[in-house]
Amino acid sequence: MRRHKEKREEGLNVWRSYSDLMAGILLLFVLIMCVTLFQSQVSYEASLRERDEKLVLQEQYTQEIMSQKNIVANQQDKLSTQDELLAAQKEQLDALAAQLAAQQEQLDAQSITLTQQQTALDEKTTQLARQEARIDKIIGVKADVIEALTTEFANNNINVAIDPKDGSMVLDSSVLFDYDETELSEEGQNVLRSVLPIYCNVLMHDEYLPYLAEINIDGYTDSTGGYEYNLELSQRRSLAVAQFLLSIAPNFLDSGHQSELQNYLTVNGHSSSNLILDANGQEDAAASRRVEVKFRLRDEEMIEELREILAESQTADVNEESY
Repeated sequence: MRRHKEKREEGLNVWRSYSDLMAGILLLFVLIMCVTLFQSQVSYEASLRERDEKLVLQEQYTQEIMSQKNIVANQQDKLSTQDELLAAQKEQLDALAAQLAAQQEQLDAQSITLTQQQTALDEKTTQLARQEARIDKIIGVKADVIEALTTEFANNNINVAIDPKDGSMVLDSSVLFDYDETELSEEGQNVLRSVLPIYCNVLMHDEYLPYLAEINIDGYTDSTGGYEYNLELSQRRSLAVAQFLLSIAPNFLDSGHQSELQNYLTVNGHSSSNLILDANGQEDAAASRRVEVKFRLRDEEMIEELREILAESQTADVNEESY
């Protein structure tokens, strides 16, 4: 019985050991579970923290991305605005280029016009220079004739007064004629023979002949006697001088110029119509009795030529204005 009791106690001990073992194992399992749960809790909390951190980071990234998007959008807006400005500037530049091209064309046209005007001005200047030379020639002919007459008489040592205003040569009637006579005296013929060829040669020189209109021989008397008598006397005396001139013309003129001399020569008697007065205003009878040899240039022809020159100038001005 005791042995049975011992066996029973051994069996109980075995179960107790087994129970203790199972309890230990259970406790170990519980501990493992607790540790596992603790670790899981820690891991979960770490995961939560990590998730939260990631969420925070994600939110930050999202904000940064949105900020970057806003910046990009602003930059795109700026670029769009700049593109619009560039397009507007390009339009302005194109308009300026077109304007410059038009101005260049205008400048080219003005340059051509200026060149043409300069050419016309040069031509007009040349024409005016020629016209001025012609006018100077016409105006200066009389002065040139008077100077040539004075020079020729001086070169021949003949003391003859040539009027510097009209180129007339005054011959004293008391030298040419005896008192109240109309025939030339010997002394008068000698005087005329020395002065008339010089006077006529100058007037009929090729340089002056185209401008010569008349060679006048004018007779004058003093107031003694009647007007009609003195008129006849002055006419006959001037005629005597003219006839003597024609008689000696072959000595200094060729046949052609002799014929021309006859065409140019005119004779006039003025009686006492143009008396010479002294310093006191009284008649100088001796000086009044005279024969004057003078010339007249083609005043009307000269005036007409001047008119033609002026007309040419006016026509040129009108053409230039029309152009």
